[in-house]
Amino acid sequence: MSTPPAADEAVSDDELDSALVTARRQLERAATHVDVDPGVVERLKYPTRVQQVSVPLERDDGSVEVFTGYRAQHDDVRGPYKGGLRYHPEVTAEECIGLSMWMTWKCAVMDLPFGGGKGGVAVDPKSLSNDETERLTRRFAEELRNMVGPTKDVPAPDMGTDAQTMAWFMDAYSMQQGETIPGVVTGKPPVIGGSYGREEAPGRSTAIATREAIDYYDRELSNTTVAVQGFGSVGANAARLLEDWGATVVAVSDVNGAIYDPDGIDVDAIPSHDEEPEAVTSYATELADGDSARRLSNADLLELDVDVLIPAAVGNVITADNADAIQADIVVEGANGPTTFAADAILEERDIPVIPDIFANAGGVTVSYFEWLQDINRRQWTLARVNEELEDHMLDAWADVSAAVGDDGLTWRDAAYVVALSRVAEAKETRGLWP
Repeated sequence: MSTPPAADEAVSDDELDSALVTARRQLERAATHVDVDPGVVERLKYPTRVQQVSVPLERDDGSVEVFTGYRAQHDDVRGPYKGGLRYHPEVTAEECIGLSMWMTWKCAVMDLPFGGGKGGVAVDPKSLSNDETERLTRRFAEELRNMVGPTKDVPAPDMGTDAQTMAWFMDAYSMQQGETIPGVVTGKPPVIGGSYGREEAPGRSTAIATREAIDYYDRELSNTTVAVQGFGSVGANAARLLEDWGATVVAVSDVNGAIYDPDGIDVDAIPSHDEEPEAVTSYATELADGDSARRLSNADLLELDVDVLIPAAVGNVITADNADAIQADIVVEGANGPTTFAADAILEERDIPVIPDIFANAGGVTVSYFEWLQDINRRQWTLARVNEELEDHMLDAWADVSAAVGDDGLTWRDAAYVVALSRVAEAKETRGLWP
């Protein structure tokens, strides 16, 4: 088994720009800390299957365009595959495989009875009308129908998709099955079997992870400054909760740039990107002439001197090129894969703890699990119960991961992977290899 590179010999970011390469390197590194059969580790480097489908779409003008869709299923030893469906021009089979691996670890570290899946269509959702998005989704659901189901593979919303997308997917699947099956997807509107609190859950879990990290390092939340890159569902909900709990949010951003105010920002006054696209830009324009507020680039936000940095936008934003300039005392990953493997090594050498995505933003899949249970039992939970159950699951997972950090002197990412890999490996060894 290979030894992970030291910080001064870390592989360059050019070689680590895909989710799959990063996920495999993280697995190999974690395996050096766990007594696991090498055969199990080798198996986990690869997905169980990857389906590629053609998705023909009749455009509003009557023309037909064919898009390519994918569904990667990484591992189901602990339960059905679980993971999002994204609509984005750069969706590829390789990306889906890497993200499905992360979903396996995310489910395992939260001790959920799921394995990892991921999929999507290579399309720009902004180029589609509402009717075209519906037709594309229904056809994609039909192409994947034999792969998915409540006990097989349960998709959820991701980049470029939302609750309405899941409603269309569920309806198309149910019509072909001849009965209403809400549990085929999660992230649906509550009126058709969705769970209250699902949309806010990744941001809530990111805020909980931040709160626990602050406490772990003997700090006070009331004396904590926070910068949040990305003001979508994850970033906005995390920022609002942390502000409610007493932290001072000093910077937020959208795709066009950031607003920074060392005296603090009233994040409740800014709509999230989902509520009003580019609202941060509008807010920044209003405040830029103030005494203390000023506009920054997204890159500058990452390098602010704050207590906590939450990259909650896209992947690969903390790299070998800027890791030495990160001034935050703690990094909490709200997005999937915001820190490259090379940057991780640099931050480790600089003693900057990174609370990893597979734990921090796991609220989404955790509340998806709650939704799945509600659908199976045909009984909806209250928002208060959802939030209480999420809090309990997050604290249980935090206890498991922090114990590995304290007992073995691991980084937070290595500790989370050790917990996850141990659970997946134990399940594989218990079930055995057939035939």
